[in-house]
Amino acid sequence: MTATPLADTLRRLLGPGKPEVTCETCFDLLDQYVDAEVLGQDADAAGPGLRAHLDGCPACADENDTLRALVAFE
Repeated sequence: MTATPLADTLRRLLGPGKPEVTCETCFDLLDQYVDAEVLGQDADAAGPGLRAHLDGCPACADENDTLRALVAFE
């Protein structure tokens, strides 16, 4: 099911409804998180709370996408 623009906006405004990490923590753990994703491991175990943060933070989500593209290129 694809989210509507309104639903996506509301999700970003309201947040994940549980504690999430800060941008600083996200940047510190993002390389481990992406490595785990690419290797098919449990990325949430490598970076607890990162998925919720990435879902709600466009800047960190862009960084995640860039890092994933770089890893996939190698």
